[in-house]
Amino acid sequence: MSEFHQDVMGVVTERIEDRFQMPLADLRRAVEAAPQAHPDATSVVHWYGLLAESQDALDTAEDALIEALGTQPGELDDVTMELAHQVNAAVAVRDGRVMVVDHLLDPLAWGKLGPGGWRRGDSDARRAPALPTSRPALPGTRGIPARGATR
Repeated sequence: MSEFHQDVMGVVTERIEDRFQMPLADLRRAVEAAPQAHPDATSVVHWYGLLAESQDALDTAEDALIEALGTQPGELDDVTMELAHQVNAAVAVRDGRVMVVDHLLDPLAWGKLGPGGWRRGDSDARRAPALPTSRPALPGTRGIPARGATR
């Protein structure tokens, strides 16, 4: 695993440990013992596992690409280009899973504060409707004959 990847996983691990105030290994054991006890912890541990899998897949893809690049002087062939695309896809998957874990760890994230939570304010602060709800007054119709009526 490269130093950068260790940093990514290390930062995510540290955030999880800070959020739940326990080492990740202890959190995993607690979730295995009682998955329904803390749904947030269960979700974070699940997605962290998926993140670790995607990081392993990225490491494998990068190793294969580096090996192929070491044997090819000059222009890249189709096989090497396909390996490069696999690395790009693996990075996208890993980064997406990092974003999911980040969202799960953020107590102020979208959808976690209930109604009005997106404003990051008090959901009871504004109880009145945003727009008037009464019917608008119709303009006066005196002097205007009804359609089809004759005088």
